[in-house]
Amino acid sequence: MLLRMRLFLSSIVGTFVLLLMLCLGSQNLSERSVVNLGIGKTVPLPQGFVVGLAILCGVFSGGTSAALLAPHQDE
Repeated sequence: MLLRMRLFLSSIVGTFVLLLMLCLGSQNLSERSVVNLGIGKTVPLPQGFVVGLAILCGVFSGGTSAALLAPHQDE
């Protein structure tokens, strides 16, 4: 249980730190594009920010699945 909790918390903390760095890094980007979602459009965002969010979703989901699939430790 402790291993799973450590993996899950490290996934959350790592994703938050990467999100903070992504937000700070994309402040001065001038090229902004709109993503068409089919039912509407998003606000103009830098392309690197959209790609970075997709990567962060993968980091979080991978860390969470690793935490869920970690071997059970018998006490």
